[in-house]
Amino acid sequence: MWMAASMFWACHSSTIYDRRVMIIRSTDLSEPEVIALLELHHGEMEQFSPPGTCHVLDLSGLKAPEIEVFAAWEGEALLSIGALKQHEGFGEIKSMRAHPDARGKGAGKAMLEHLIIRAQELGFPQIKLETGDGGVFEAAVGLYKNFGFVPCEAFAGYTPSDFNKFYALSLRAG
Repeated sequence: MWMAASMFWACHSSTIYDRRVMIIRSTDLSEPEVIALLELHHGEMEQFSPPGTCHVLDLSGLKAPEIEVFAAWEGEALLSIGALKQHEGFGEIKSMRAHPDARGKGAGKAMLEHLIIRAQELGFPQIKLETGDGGVFEAAVGLYKNFGFVPCEAFAGYTPSDFNKFYALSLRAG
């Protein structure tokens, strides 16, 4: 399992596991590996979501000024991606995805920790997310729940449905 080692600065963190180092850093979405993983993520979300319920952002959507995108690397190998969208009063997790070769190795957990820390650094009292229900979404939902995310109301213009699920995590101490 990856274990947090240190924060170098707001957009860069390092995690160490079994003498291997995972570096999480901002990405400008130009790396071919990042583009390929985002395309895989987008395709899966479209494939496993009923029509009208998929809210995954494409590459151009992730380039919005209110969105920071991060990539976790072990050397030249991309391990995971994740984004933080800034709203008034909260942050939103977008496009969280572990590379297929890194699933079950803690890369998603490390990225989620990084996004939570970044939201805290930005002063958000809460971080939220929208995800799907069942099948391909179960592992991610389990991870979010393990971090203390709880169901919440739809936000930011999302339309509630039986498929779409909304979660929030309070970032305030106490």
